[in-house]
Amino acid sequence: MRGRDGDESHRASTPLELFFDLVIVVAVAAAASSLHHGLADDHVPESILSYLLVFFAVWWAWMSFSWFATAYDTDDVPYRIAVFVEMAGAIIMAAGVTRAFESADWSVVTLGYVVMRLAAVALWARATRTDPEHRANSIRWVIGVPIVQVGWIVLLFVPDDLLLPGFLVLAAAELLVPIWAARAKRLRWHSEHIAERYGLFTIIVLGESVLAGTVAIASATEAGLPDVTLLSVALGALLIVISMWWLYFERSTADLLTTIGRSFQWGYGHYFIWAAAAAVGAGVAIAVDVATHHTELDMQVAGAAAAVPVAVYVAGTWVLHDVPRAMPAWRMAMSPAAVVLILLAPLTPAPVLATGVVVVGLLAAKVATTTHG
Repeated sequence: MRGRDGDESHRASTPLELFFDLVIVVAVAAAASSLHHGLADDHVPESILSYLLVFFAVWWAWMSFSWFATAYDTDDVPYRIAVFVEMAGAIIMAAGVTRAFESADWSVVTLGYVVMRLAAVALWARATRTDPEHRANSIRWVIGVPIVQVGWIVLLFVPDDLLLPGFLVLAAAELLVPIWAARAKRLRWHSEHIAERYGLFTIIVLGESVLAGTVAIASATEAGLPDVTLLSVALGALLIVISMWWLYFERSTADLLTTIGRSFQWGYGHYFIWAAAAAVGAGVAIAVDVATHHTELDMQVAGAAAAVPVAVYVAGTWVLHDVPRAMPAWRMAMSPAAVVLILLAPLTPAPVLATGVVVVGLLAAKVATTTHG
């Protein structure tokens, strides 16, 4: 299993990678759905925390596979079997999401996550034998990842008050393993392939928000024509999702992955972009619940449930896409100004629509002032 050429032309995502994304997104959907139900039941802090913890597991498992695949991706029988085991872990993890949200039972989620990570270790172990040039890097993955998995299993047996501190320590350890490995020997990565992989997963995560909003609005309109409030939510949700897609794909991003430091910033920063993108669907669903009187929350709280993740998404795309580029200060300030306005949208009578109008305004301003050439 030799390393792939980081400069090969026409490097595209493979059918196996796309299938992996499809399986992973099941866990994303489970997390977003549980967030919606938790918020609707007014369990706001607990639901947000559980969502962020679950999404870390989903995001990090996807990250690990995708960066390995850009460096190797032999697509032979042993490789496919290992990836299928990772998919099985993702399905197990998705099956345990509801239990994690409702009763803080993380055993099934942890089992699925550990299965995924140990399957990844098998791939790295194979690389130590077949790619001598990068053996030092692979060995550090083989050492580091299993140690952290032992920590996750131990965390299941600690007192509840130590769960969050323990999670933060182990999450930091997960993030440090790739950095430690890269210090031994940098792997070859394909910047255009990675940019495409991230773009495709962004579309999939946005699709979950589209699906959540569509299902909620369809359910709400079964009894008859929607009222003005529901129509404003539907229109606002449409404006939000379209603008989020356009903001992410405003221009190519492969040119940003030029150094290892920037690549780590890119990879790690997408946790916030994707977690926010998936949470938007939950926020829209809450707004529909309010409009149809299926929850006791008011529209301002529901508006915040949609506006806050949109603000995080806009801030994330600004940090990863705009900040690394040279541009006038007035144009650099557009996204931060929009974030402030988005966070004020819940104070308006139609917060979801107001959020959508602000994001469309940001998009229009960026398109009008972008020079292509």
